[in-house]
Amino acid sequence: MTPRRSSLPLRTAAIPAAMALTTALAFLPATANALGRDGHAPAAAPAAAPAAADGPSMSYVVNTRPGHHDSSRVRKAIAEAGGTVVVTYDRIGVIVAHSANPDFAKTMRTVRGVASAGATRTAPLTAQSTTDVGTPQVLTEREEKAAAAKATAGQDPLEPLQWDLPAIKADKAHEKSLGSPKVTVGVIDTGVDDTHPDLAPNFDRKASVNCVGGKPDTSDGAWRPSAEESPHGTHVAGEIAAAKNGVGVTGVAPGVKVSGIKVSTTAGFFYTEAVVCGFVWAAEHGVDVTNNSYYTDPWYFNCTTDPDQKALVDAITRATRYAEHKGVVNVAAAGNENYDLTADSITDPSSPNDTTPGDRDVDPSVCLDIPTQLPGVVTVSSTGAKGLKSSFSNYGLGVVDIAAPGGDSTAYQKPAPPATSGLIYNTLPGGKYGYMAGTSMASPHVAGVAALIKSTHPHASARQVKSLLAHQADDTACPTPYDIDGDGTVDAVCEGDKRYNGFYGAGIADALDAVRK
Repeated sequence: MTPRRSSLPLRTAAIPAAMALTTALAFLPATANALGRDGHAPAAAPAAAPAAADGPSMSYVVNTRPGHHDSSRVRKAIAEAGGTVVVTYDRIGVIVAHSANPDFAKTMRTVRGVASAGATRTAPLTAQSTTDVGTPQVLTEREEKAAAAKATAGQDPLEPLQWDLPAIKADKAHEKSLGSPKVTVGVIDTGVDDTHPDLAPNFDRKASVNCVGGKPDTSDGAWRPSAEESPHGTHVAGEIAAAKNGVGVTGVAPGVKVSGIKVSTTAGFFYTEAVVCGFVWAAEHGVDVTNNSYYTDPWYFNCTTDPDQKALVDAITRATRYAEHKGVVNVAAAGNENYDLTADSITDPSSPNDTTPGDRDVDPSVCLDIPTQLPGVVTVSSTGAKGLKSSFSNYGLGVVDIAAPGGDSTAYQKPAPPATSGLIYNTLPGGKYGYMAGTSMASPHVAGVAALIKSTHPHASARQVKSLLAHQADDTACPTPYDIDGDGTVDAVCEGDKRYNGFYGAGIADALDAVRK
């Protein structure tokens, strides 16, 4: 089953026909948010006569060469090329700039001290139309009361619907530890509603920010999604750290803190400048783990043979490495197209998704899904209620590091009672709850387990936490054959052995082992 594509780069699966009446997801096309106030002091562009500006205003990243930490020469060249500096991240040598000069990137690539430069989008900075084509399924009050009646001692009221917690032994882990409030997981996403009663007790305001314009906006509530924006980030945050407080649901690590690092435009686009800002913010504001359930727009795969796309890979690689150097474990979703990310060639029909996409054949070894395929990032595939790879989940030996529940069609993988849906039930903005599915939902389970490991081993480095994640994961063998819809046709081929393979990596994440010293 190849799920339908979306203009929204979230790692939330599109719903196959078998579940079309069960749930729908929020997918929105493109716009650009206005730049927010800066939490840093951005470098001002030097006054200079601008180059010819005969195109629409576009956003760019300019990456300086190693050793060129003084960016003043490059900033001067940006002004001379008709650009305006938005923010400078000298710690990683990345400058975000705007320019209406159509030759801006080409010009900047000739400047001494510049390693790469490229446009972060193919759409201009003006707003685009927004269309809401679906929302997660929300239970009625009667259905919620029926679920709560099945809760056992020690469970939050809606926990009976969360088959995903026992699937990784999180329910058993909670008997030993809920995690430490000294550990923070940053949700780099569409925004988090910190007023939700299941998130408010564990929300870390000091580690929260709006990075949509490429520079930090720390004004109160800037990290929250508006009513027009996707509920995705709030759902992800609940999966990680919904409080065990007698209300609603329970997160994988209900005792840790969670922060909102908003990087998505109102329409749901995750551009490079925002993602870079998000990782740098996490690195410098006490975040221990980041969750990344998206791909960076507008290219599903960024080809390093293309100078613009190479610049995007360079910028985000620098940002993720900087964060890891500061002790952050970066966890990312593998994607929802049932792609083999180790194939010789993949047909990408969706890029660039902010203007006019078209089919292109890419080699995923040189055309990277970022941040998913970047070095050091923990890549997570999705499993369903029966423990099989979800019908939509991307896979690949040597690419997938670990697996966790992300849900699947109930027709393919039906959970044991009292749970009724094969999707993942968790928090939504406005104090609500609902079902969603995708590798978007698998990644936060691993981020939660990583937070439990960090709680148990507070002095562990990022590398040590990642090692424990893999070492503690439950070995899971390849299904032979993998025919998820039972139609007699193999839907994907799993390579590797029980200890390490393309579907599950090192295995399914284990929360109980994470709290054992």
